[in-house]
This record gives sequence, C-alpha cells and structure tokens, in this order.
Amino acid sequence: MEARQRVCIIGSGNWGSAIAKIVGDNAKNLDTFEDEVTMYVFEEMVNGRKLTEIINETHENVKYLPGHELPHNVVAVPDVVEAAKDADILIFVVPHQFIRKLCGSLLGNIKSTAVGLSLIKGFDQKEGGGIELISHIISKELNIPVSVLMGANLASEVADEMFCETTIGCKDKSIGPILRDIIQTSYFRVVVVEDVDSVECCGALKNIVACGAGFVDGLGLGDNTKAAVIRLGLMEMIKFVDVFFPGGKLTTFFESCGVADLITTCYGGRNRKVSEAFVKTGKPISVLEKEMLNGQKLQGPFTAEEVNYMLKARNMEVRFPLFTAIHKICTEVLKPTDLIDCIRSHPEHMDDEDDKFQDQASSPRCHL
Repeated sequence: MEARQRVCIIGSGNWGSAIAKIVGDNAKNLDTFEDEVTMYVFEEMVNGRKLTEIINETHENVKYLPGHELPHNVVAVPDVVEAAKDADILIFVVPHQFIRKLCGSLLGNIKSTAVGLSLIKGFDQKEGGGIELISHIISKELNIPVSVLMGANLASEVADEMFCETTIGCKDKSIGPILRDIIQTSYFRVVVVEDVDSVECCGALKNIVACGAGFVDGLGLGDNTKAAVIRLGLMEMIKFVDVFFPGGKLTTFFESCGVADLITTCYGGRNRKVSEAFVKTGKPISVLEKEMLNGQKLQGPFTAEEVNYMLKARNMEVRFPLFTAIHKICTEVLKPTDLIDCIRSHPEHMDDEDDKFQDQASSPRCHL
C-alpha cells in the first residue's frame, strides 16, 4: 500500500481559508491522504489573541473568513517551515509579493519529492525588469514541479459551497489526478489541462480587465459598456499570452480559468470594487486598498504595471490599448473618463500581420 500524502496549505487569507475547508474535508474522507492538514498562518493579533490560537480553538478564521467553520483536522501553524516540512503536496495561496521570501525560508526544509500547487493570481517582477510567473519562481527556488489552479472562484461563494468550476494546469499526468482529488467536491468541479502557463496568465491578466470594469461602474456607463471592456480584455489576454508565453491552446481561455474567471472578477471581485471607488471618491488606489480590503492585497494595478513594462520594452503599448489605458488610469496619467476614448477604435484583429492595428488602436486623447 502506498504511503498517504500529506498536505500543507501555505497561506490563510479568505481564499486560503476557503480552500482549507475543501482540502481538510477531502483529506479526512479519502484514504490516499493523511487526515491532518497543516495551514501556515502569518501570525497576527486579533482582539488581543493570536490568530493561530483562535483558529485552532474555534476552527474559524475570524479575520479573513468569518462565519465559516474549518474542518477540525486543519491545524494552523505560525512557522512556515514547521507547517511544510513533512508535506508531499504544498498548496501556495499567499499574496504574490511574499513568495520569494517564503521560498527562501522553505529551501532545504521540504521533501525533495514534494510537489507544488499554486493558487496565486499575479505576476512577479524579474530582476532588471520583466515578468516571471509565480509557478516558475516556486519551481526554480525549491526545485520541485509546480502546477497551478485558477478559476471563477470567489472565496466567499466557495466557502458557502455554491457550485462553481476551476481549472488545474498540470503537465504531469500522474500528478494531475492526485491534485484533482484533494480539491474536487460535489460543488467544486475541477478540470485538469496541460496548458499550465496559459492557465496562470489568465489568473493574473483578468485582474487588469476587472479594474477597467470597475472604472466603467464608477462612471455609470452601464452593462453594455462593461461587456465591451470584458470582450476586448479577453482579446488582449489571448494576444499577450501568445506573444510572451507562446505554445498555449486557445481552448484554455474557454475553461473556468479564462472567460469564466474574467466575467466573475469583472462583476464581483475586489479589483472591480476598489476601481469603482477610485472613480467615485477620487482617493488614490493605495489608500482605498487599506480602507476597503481588511489587509488583503490588490493585484490588478500592480499587474497592470508589470504588463506595461513588458509592452513598453517591446514598443507594443499601442497594440494593447485597454491594458495600457488601465495602467495609465491607475497611475493617474489618464483620467477614468479617458477609458472609452482609448478603446473606441480597438482593432477587431490582433494579428502581427494586421497593418490596420497601428492605425486604428491609437486615439488623440490617449497618448499611448
């Protein structure tokens, strides 16, 4: 009989805690996994008590997922090395800004046979500029294979056990079914594909488009305009992946990680909400992040900045007018009211050979 797999969740925000509900129940009910699931929790004080103590005593993450009971076999651990040391499967679900530091702590302190699953939506900056996928960073830093999970998965709805789908990108056909088993439930349907980079890119790029959707809401422009932004955003997502991470499949964008996650985020995500408030209040995005997100991080503006660096380096800003306009609005180079002028002449075809692209994509007010 094969040894049971041990699972560790690295991260305990609202999404990490929602996943802990699923993983804890599956580990308890499936013979292929050890019952106990460790969850690394960044220690902080809540009402004078340590958050790990509250979670382990009450089985509730009162700060990030209040009102939802976590399985009793999920154990909060404040030391990431202690949490991860015996794990066969490491599930990463922390803000992407912290991943390099965490990997530095874990290096040499995990099983050499461990595998990773990243739920982290965002890019990181390479030294010297440019974009690096989070799964690539984890794999390189820890020398383990890393798959990704992305989808239309608002944490609160997953925690409420409302039906949804998700996508796991996994190149190893022997690992894919194991990752599916620890994640899938009757209300959380998992589809496994091999197109890892495209799956991960979708999870990051959709946050940029969601900022555009929030600007539309803040301006009161209606659902028709938002639908146009979503459609044009999907076009730019597909083109960006084709240019910078070639070799993927168009069909991946029609999985949950693609169009479904894009729609959900543009109607219900934090990037949309903060971007709407940015238009209505006039406050800087950095201020609104602190006021509105209860310690969570906003990914869209940061990702837009990273993407813009890549586009600018290749003199391609004009070919991605929506991405470029959103970045310039977030950095207050443009006003939110400039958004529609920037995308009004967005090209229908985004092929390299399309000579009309350069002529149609620019607008006098956008200065792209």
